[in-house]
Amino acid sequence: MIALVDVNNCYVSCERLFDPSLLGKPTVVLSNNDGCVVARSAEAKALGIQMGDPWFKIAADARRWGLQRRSSNYPLYADLSQRTMALLDRYAQAQEIYSIDECFLTPPPGHTRELLAWGRELQRVVARNVGLPVSVGIAPTKTLAKLATEAAKKIPATGGVVHWENTPPGFWGRLMDTLPVTEVWGVAARTARRLAAQGTTTVAELRDADPVRIRDRFSVVLMRTALELNAVPAIPVEEETATKQQILVSRSFPEPILDPALIAEAVADFAQRAARRLRKEDQEAARLTVFAATSPHRPGPDHHPNAHVRLPAPTHEPGALAATARRALEPHLVHGIPYMRAGVMCLELTDTGAAAPLPGTAPTTAPIGSLIDAVNTRFGTGTVGLGRSATSAPKPWDNHQAALSPGYTTDWNALRTVS
Repeated sequence: MIALVDVNNCYVSCERLFDPSLLGKPTVVLSNNDGCVVARSAEAKALGIQMGDPWFKIAADARRWGLQRRSSNYPLYADLSQRTMALLDRYAQAQEIYSIDECFLTPPPGHTRELLAWGRELQRVVARNVGLPVSVGIAPTKTLAKLATEAAKKIPATGGVVHWENTPPGFWGRLMDTLPVTEVWGVAARTARRLAAQGTTTVAELRDADPVRIRDRFSVVLMRTALELNAVPAIPVEEETATKQQILVSRSFPEPILDPALIAEAVADFAQRAARRLRKEDQEAARLTVFAATSPHRPGPDHHPNAHVRLPAPTHEPGALAATARRALEPHLVHGIPYMRAGVMCLELTDTGAAAPLPGTAPTTAPIGSLIDAVNTRFGTGTVGLGRSATSAPKPWDNHQAALSPGYTTDWNALRTVS
């Protein structure tokens, strides 16, 4: 058996953990610059609010609905996710972290009743030790565990835990007959359209399709999905996380930036953030792509400058990456162009030290990345940096977050106090 544990309405649940006044109220979490909805409470879903809805379209009705909003606080969500995943790992034989709010677990041996009790124990320990609500689906395969978890979330009588074999006779067959094929894990809209052209529109029809024919007309991946719908394990739990192939740091600006020098400062800041993520993953980058862009939704000239640079030697040092990013992009920028987005992408990643530098390409300056990390870990993120990123003054490329909650678990100054 395989279990999938899913944090219910993850971002909203994280906000409610430290602000109980949000409990029972329709609540949404907004994307960068408070642009659109990226998470909804059950009450917000009941109002018909959809994922991706622009905030400006629903803001006028917010007061009438009693709708609460929060700006996305990704450091808080990531920290609570890490705590949840570390806790769940103690209760399983193996764990695969699938996303910030989901992980697959290999449960201990046991019969149906014992595994249901195990699932409820997971709910209890996460609620007690982290404070987040989770749903648990237990099934013979990962694909069926996904379906079981969805049932656990949507059918209150389950109490948030569903075992594939602990349902009324014919329950799953009837459910698969009614569910569109897009409800299957890994089947996106484009694949669904191709399946529909072959006469496959429901989960049951995909389950009953010939796996070999699916492989020949689509892919091995979709064939494995069809096998899994028939309770044949074809997608194992992967305990080791695959090495990242690239790291991207980009941002849309709250307002247009017309000064190339400011865009250059922005990409230098983004390069430092990318360097920090490289060090966290114990990786180095050999190639850098830097870009800026205007918005297709605003009047004015259309400009998308970019530059591709091969570094003298793989590195994760913030100084080298920031200087390279700035030097590469600035000559391509035009003063007066209203740029609305910029970013840095690190490519050709290798483990730190895996690629020996060629003679004459070794860095001539002492590494400072680890020192910056140590200071920021001890005294708080942003304490030390290079250039403008070392200051707390507002930057033109900072996100507009009018409803940002404090960093309750990531900022010493925001820790809750008890009097």
